[in-house]
Amino acid sequence: MTRILLYTGKGGVGKTSIAAATAVLCAARGDRTLVLSTDIAHSLADAFDRPLSPEPIQIGENLWGQEPDVFFNIARYWGTIQDYVGQLFSWHGLDEVLAEEMTVLPGMDELGNLLWIADHVDSGRYDTIVVDAAPTGETLRLLSLPEASRWWVEKVAPIGRRMTRLGGPMIQRMIGLPVPKQEVFDAAERLLRRLDELRRMLIDPDITSVRMVLGLDKLSVAEARRTFTYFHLFGYPSDLVVANRVLPENAGGYFEELRRAQQRYLPMVEQEFGPVPVRSVRQFDHEMVGVERLRELGESLFPDGEDPSRVLYRGKPYQIKRHDHGYTVLVELPFATRDAIHLSRQGDELVLQVDSWRRTLLLPRALVDARTKGATMDGHTLRIDFEDREPARSGGKQR
Repeated sequence: MTRILLYTGKGGVGKTSIAAATAVLCAARGDRTLVLSTDIAHSLADAFDRPLSPEPIQIGENLWGQEPDVFFNIARYWGTIQDYVGQLFSWHGLDEVLAEEMTVLPGMDELGNLLWIADHVDSGRYDTIVVDAAPTGETLRLLSLPEASRWWVEKVAPIGRRMTRLGGPMIQRMIGLPVPKQEVFDAAERLLRRLDELRRMLIDPDITSVRMVLGLDKLSVAEARRTFTYFHLFGYPSDLVVANRVLPENAGGYFEELRRAQQRYLPMVEQEFGPVPVRSVRQFDHEMVGVERLRELGESLFPDGEDPSRVLYRGKPYQIKRHDHGYTVLVELPFATRDAIHLSRQGDELVLQVDSWRRTLLLPRALVDARTKGATMDGHTLRIDFEDREPARSGGKQR
């Protein structure tokens, strides 16, 4: 089974170097390892000090690297849909060249980068895929796309298909507006169903581990807290927090104040992010560029021949418990405050919003007819209580 190790963190904390170092160690253990950048501003090639390409290229024994390109991704995943969007822009009066440029819609590059992960898992060519993800804000938006795709496929696409089938030719004759053909909807559904398959991979703790890289400073720790909460909100399994570039005791007088600040933050991070393990990587006195330097960096994070791909922590950010008076849904939301959480329910969907991030939880059949009793925060855990379902009446219906 292929393992996915996804590293993310605030820009500038050394996320790319940690991801590359992990890949080097995995390859050294004999695992066929791919390190893939999903960050638009690629720096993976700089870490290895050699060029990479939009498709995987071998950079060492058992080691491949890849920096996907937006236009390559569009041609691979978006061709049919892009053609239709281009027709719309041309109909609106744009010249053909500009219309083609305008079809590169926001988010398409990140979307294509995501889909490479699923393709590589399906190919079976790699034992381990290490992902150098975009900085945390972009990563969160990226990881929420598969969740949103299910709603589009189930709710929007069927309506669009019916409108196209019943009224498409008439609309096109009346106003000349290009109406999407069946193959456009087919392509969109294939794309979004593929995203849903990817989501299932990313929330499976046996397949994926999401790992946070942070610096021991106020801004980096604050960003990591928010990101950690949202990973739990969407159900992505986190098994490691890496405190990077920690100054040693002999750092010298010039860095002494910074070192003391780091030492104040370290126990705070270890306590707040627990029980997920926190590991420190010291600040080296040389650039960590090239395979040998990256190996040195990796061995400081995973010493004594430890397997970097093993699952370091297992938790359940979302679970349902049955008790005498009904059911309880438990959602782990570390660092979330009660005021930031908003809940609503629409039939079998429970909408959970934390700040500006929203997730729709599809309730299991046992809770569809159960009435919501209320919700409370118990430490880091959101507790949502449901009454037991009413017993069936004589007519077989439930109230």
